[in-house]
Amino acid sequence: MIDLSRLSLNQATVQKLGALDAIDLCVRHDIAAIGLWRDKVAQAGLAATVAAARAAGLHISSLCRGGFFTHADASRRAAAAADNRAAVLEAAALGADALILVAGGLVPGSKDLPLARQMIGDAVADLVPFAEQAGVRLGIEALHPMFCADRCAISRLGEAVDLAAQFPADTVGVVVDTYHVWWDVQLAADIDRAAGRIVSYQLCDWVLPLPQDVLLGRGHLGDGCIDLRAITAMVLGAGYTGFAEVEIFNQEIWDAPADDTAAVVKSRFADLAGAVAAAAPEPER
Repeated sequence: MIDLSRLSLNQATVQKLGALDAIDLCVRHDIAAIGLWRDKVAQAGLAATVAAARAAGLHISSLCRGGFFTHADASRRAAAAADNRAAVLEAAALGADALILVAGGLVPGSKDLPLARQMIGDAVADLVPFAEQAGVRLGIEALHPMFCADRCAISRLGEAVDLAAQFPADTVGVVVDTYHVWWDVQLAADIDRAAGRIVSYQLCDWVLPLPQDVLLGRGHLGDGCIDLRAITAMVLGAGYTGFAEVEIFNQEIWDAPADDTAAVVKSRFADLAGAVAAAAPEPER
């Protein structure tokens, strides 16, 4: 079952707030967890962010992001590897449930998609021992195919599961993000295959018409065309017991007062939780 105790506010939803202000926002609205972004943590300072979250009793459901492994020259690949190790250490310091990996798109100057995917697999394999030693769980995120060229050559949840399955489940898992996976005819089967490896569940809705910058085509839960109840039921059915992060990229929502946004996020999540509970089969007596 899912309820408000499992709601996490991803910091991207209130993009204009720094890490410390976003933590304060969660406290004011009695939201138990937050998903943080590395750039915001760096601006506030890692130690200050850790201290603020602990003082607030706030759980860190994820840290975003590592990845972007697909570089053409060796020096850039080495820099990316170093940055990913730094991200692992930041996630460990924060006690985050997962470090989210957005793998990277085509290698610059290349149209070779298999090459990009091979480089991603090799880079993840190189990072796994470091993450395992640090006690950090990596979350491979599949992104919608429209981002394949520039952001992530892993476009289906099944591809992410296939890659994660090459490594220990307690170190490498997958992210289920409704915005990126809702369209996939194999979604139910792949969520089932991901049982034990779902390290993060992220929610928003797909709103129409899409804006010119499609990255910002996300809306509050219930405002779009994704069957969030069905996907949530699938994720719960796969045994996921972690937090559910609401992660919205939308300029109008970013421009709204953050307290108003937090209130809508909480209300819509409560509606979703109620719908999931109402649709659940009666337990056998």
